[in-house]
Amino acid sequence: MEKLSSIYQRAEDRKGGEGNLSLLLTPYHTEAANNQELAQLGDDRFLAHFTKKVFQSGFVWRVVEQKWPDFEEHFFQFDIFKIMMMSEEMLEKKAQDPKIIRNFKKVQTIKANAQMIYDVQVEDNGYESFAEFISAWPEDDIIGLWAYLKKHGQRLGGNTGPYALRALGKDTFLLSRDVESYFREHKLIDGGLTTKSSLNTIQRCFNEWQQESGYSLQTLSRLISYSCGDNSIQVGL
Repeated sequence: MEKLSSIYQRAEDRKGGEGNLSLLLTPYHTEAANNQELAQLGDDRFLAHFTKKVFQSGFVWRVVEQKWPDFEEHFFQFDIFKIMMMSEEMLEKKAQDPKIIRNFKKVQTIKANAQMIYDVQVEDNGYESFAEFISAWPEDDIIGLWAYLKKHGQRLGGNTGPYALRALGKDTFLLSRDVESYFREHKLIDGGLTTKSSLNTIQRCFNEWQQESGYSLQTLSRLISYSCGDNSIQVGL
């Protein structure tokens, strides 16, 4: 397994120096800056971000952003209990409105993912909210959280769930094409990317790099991407 210092140096060389790389590693804007803030978010914001990423998957992200105020209005600012009370007929009617993106199957995920959030709220699990549940999940098993969202939610598999978590402020790496390419080029994985064996190996590597550096999983994920691949992302582009 490669030392992070070598990965960092290669990324620095490819991006034109330490200053450029530091700019590229500037943290993204998120709903919460850390797990403590994340635990204080309303569960409606979790449903909102899950919904936004579901609709952005396979679609033009800019269009979803432009229509997002109408999504918020149409779905009661993603109030969990109001969503839970929506009938199938009401969901279908909402899905026909041109103010949002007319995709009934994706609209159906809003209620399904509200159910997942509600189920956590009412379970005797020691958490008062879904936000507390997510914030308490250990980052050294972030793949376990991905699996939970995929199993209990709808259309939150692949990178959809992780993208939503990152937007909310839950630290996570992403399985981008460059990250996958790195792990394959260095013979760390050789099977399917999302097999249990591959995911465990990837998580173990990120855990070791984090212990070595103290960097967030987001920063490590971006460093890996910048150290390999087509090198298309540059400062000022």
